[in-house]
Order: sequence, then C-alpha cells, then structure tokens
Amino acid sequence: MALADALGNLVDFRLLPGQAHDLRGTAALLKGLTCGKFLADRAFDANWVRDTLIEKKIEPVIPPKSNRRFPAQFDRDTYKWRHLIENFFGKLKEYRGIAMRCSKTDTSYSAFIAIAATVIRLK
Repeated sequence: MALADALGNLVDFRLLPGQAHDLRGTAALLKGLTCGKFLADRAFDANWVRDTLIEKKIEPVIPPKSNRRFPAQFDRDTYKWRHLIENFFGKLKEYRGIAMRCSKTDTSYSAFIAIAATVIRLK
C-alpha cells in the first residue's frame, strides 16, 4: 500500500500480507497526513476513513462501493487524476525484483521499493 503525492511520487508506503485487505494499513498512512484532497479507489470506501479525513479537513475523493445503501458523493473530475498513482505502480513494477517479490525479507523488499522510488523520482 502506498501514499503518493499529486504528481504520482511516493510519499510513504506500508507492506501488508498478501491476504490482508487494504484498509488494514490505512490508519498508519493517514496518521499525520496533511493535504487538500485524498484520492483512493473503492476499496477505501469506509465510514471511518471518510470521518478521519473530514476531521483533518481533507476532502475524500473516493467512489462509493456498489453495495452502499446511501452512496457518498465524490468529485468525478478530480478522481480522474488517480491515474497518476496507477502510473507510479506501473513504473515500480518495471523493476523485476519488485514485481516478482524476489526479496526474502520484508526489510530488504522495503529497501528495494525505497531505492526504486528514488530512482523513479530522479528520472
């Protein structure tokens, strides 16, 4: 799970087990976050995420899940910019070691992600 800025550059990331839901690591990424808008996909559509963002005066731009009884409103035009984050993941997966999870430990895998993100940023 990664947190990227408006230009698609990595700000912070957390490793999660493969079977864990994305919301499991969200609280750690939201701690200390300051920004104007928070763009995320449907997986992050939870009341506690929206409430946390609103408390921090951050506008949540998260499309509602299809099973919501009362779907929340979101800015569709702003949501279109989420492709920059997906582009970052595409660039990150160009590194074979990251795409295939070749590292034996979480520490070395995290270090490899940090190095790759730095190289991407410097290009």
